[in-house]
Amino acid sequence: MSTTINNCHILLFPFLAQGHMLPLLHLAHRLSLHGLTITIIITPKNLTYLSSLLSSHPSSIISLILPFPSHPSIPPGVENVKDLGHSDSFFFLSGAFLAAIDDYVWNNIEQLKTLEQVELSALPGSHVFKSNHLPSLFRLYKKSDPDWEFIKDLKLANTKNWGCVFNSFDAFEGEYMDYLKKKLSHDWIFGVGPLNLPGPENLGSESDLNERLLTWLDECPKASVAYVWFGSQKLLKREQMEALALGLEKSGTRFVWVVKTGSTQAREDEFENVPDGFEERVASRGLVIREWAPQVSILNHEAVGGFLSHCGWNSVLEGIVGGVVILAWPMEADQLVNTRLLVEDMGVGVRVCKGAGSVPEAGELSRVIGESMSKAGGLKDEAKKLKEKTLEAVSKEGSSVQDMGGLVGELRKLKPLKSRIQV
Repeated sequence: MSTTINNCHILLFPFLAQGHMLPLLHLAHRLSLHGLTITIIITPKNLTYLSSLLSSHPSSIISLILPFPSHPSIPPGVENVKDLGHSDSFFFLSGAFLAAIDDYVWNNIEQLKTLEQVELSALPGSHVFKSNHLPSLFRLYKKSDPDWEFIKDLKLANTKNWGCVFNSFDAFEGEYMDYLKKKLSHDWIFGVGPLNLPGPENLGSESDLNERLLTWLDECPKASVAYVWFGSQKLLKREQMEALALGLEKSGTRFVWVVKTGSTQAREDEFENVPDGFEERVASRGLVIREWAPQVSILNHEAVGGFLSHCGWNSVLEGIVGGVVILAWPMEADQLVNTRLLVEDMGVGVRVCKGAGSVPEAGELSRVIGESMSKAGGLKDEAKKLKEKTLEAVSKEGSSVQDMGGLVGELRKLKPLKSRIQV
């Protein structure tokens, strides 16, 4: 993200994946409310993501449309990571805990790469991770490979930027933001989130599906429904789908399960198919949705008490804002790190499975889901407390509002040679 000195013009260049684009667009909205002018670089097929933002801020936010270059590794017509099906990403957007871990492991990669267990003694909490639970890029790094050396250089450059902006907040990750301030010897670390708060999105007005979903949720007891979704990029294999379906069925829990509709090839490769007969057997207490669902609104409905999630950062924040228990199935990238934060640091989640290729045991899965959703107190109480802290952070005098004001103030002071900032 760069700025110019004249009336503080911001250039945003989002990585073309939903998990990256959406929070950055929310940040653009917040910055525009402070009077900043913003240009967003986008490709033609991703322009629709900007339509609402552009119409809401016609004079302060503009798009710069650039053609998407062809590449032999990317199918023609694909301009967003979500359309690559189950392919992995090497880039992700996450919080201060991950940034602190990244800074430590990439600066010590030669010593740490060969270890089976990594002790992060320099970080708050002195966490110990199995090496295969650390972020994917660290695990996959290959010394002397030009592509991986380039990624290493990018990682090492992250904390050498002018500052860091996190879609997070002090009560959630304050100790890790303080660690980064001390490590980097400056205070330009800003926690301005959560950026995606419940807003004008209306469950009942966008489609017949949403109207049916709202009606169904309204008829469910408070905090009785588990919401199930694994993000826009991840497709589950057939055996994983079967185990998850059986676990949900045996748990006796009400649920809303959003299933990603894959490409024809994905279906042929046995990805993301709901087992035959499952929907009929659970029709009285469960909904399976095969199209876009308004996740923020669902998680903030009083009937929803749990979120079975891959623990990508956006989903983590949306679950926290909803005040629901996180049923964690981390798979790759930053998700195992995020799960550690939720389960061990904050006490608002429980692991139900881990690993992209793992297949949960249906009986154990049903037990964990059933117990987590039925018990009062414990996880549910901690989730509600964290929600209250989240709302305090975005209140008028809250830490995130203060940090946003501080960020804007510092941006207005920038000179062209100090124009880089990591988000």
